[in-house]
Amino acid sequence: MVAAQVASGVRPDPVRWTTPVVGLLTAGAGCFAAARIGAVRAVKAVGAALALGYAAEWVGVRTGVPFGRYSYTKVLRPQVGGVPVTVAAAWAGMGLASHAVAATLVPDGRRWTRVAVGASALTAWDVFLDPQMMRLGLWRWARGGVYRGVPATNFAGWLAVSALLMGAVESIAGAERDVAAGLVATYALMAAMETLAFAAVFEPRDPLVAVAGGTAMGAFAIPAAVLTARRRAAGHRRTTGREGR
Repeated sequence: MVAAQVASGVRPDPVRWTTPVVGLLTAGAGCFAAARIGAVRAVKAVGAALALGYAAEWVGVRTGVPFGRYSYTKVLRPQVGGVPVTVAAAWAGMGLASHAVAATLVPDGRRWTRVAVGASALTAWDVFLDPQMMRLGLWRWARGGVYRGVPATNFAGWLAVSALLMGAVESIAGAERDVAAGLVATYALMAAMETLAFAAVFEPRDPLVAVAGGTAMGAFAIPAAVLTARRRAAGHRRTTGREGR
């Protein structure tokens, strides 16, 4: 995924890399989840997130609810009902990663707080995603907006859909005590790569999006990564201690 993501930023035809990047993202997220909760539950979680993401987009392009009036161009294919399949897959891949971040930051027993944190983490990703996809000509907003042509209603809609998606994933995956470190790393890596891309790789560069997106995603990625590293280190010490007896 890293190689494909980097290639999408430096190649003159970045759109052709969008589907491979998202495909690897979603497949990787599913594999990381399966290692912790089993293949059956992982498939259910990916399927639920994909279905909810697709449904939200299908309704959105027809009614303007909940994101605002927008439409997809024909650039990204294949499409089903006017919605690129890749977009639905992206909801699933980053949805699982965002849920893992929330499960890391919010211990078990506080389900609705975890759902809220996961929804916010997933919405933070869109601070990068929408400006990037508009650069590539993948969709258009009917009336534009204050943030790089994106209306505020888009982020409100993202938060609402993300909350539904987190609720679905939470009901299937639950809050595992041993959260998949790979999913947390996926979220953190996405935050780092997008920040670097907007700051130094994409042409023209966009410091505003780099700072806004880096701050939004970093607020979740950094503490989740630190907590994951600490817990893994503590687990390693406990294992080493038992072996030493």
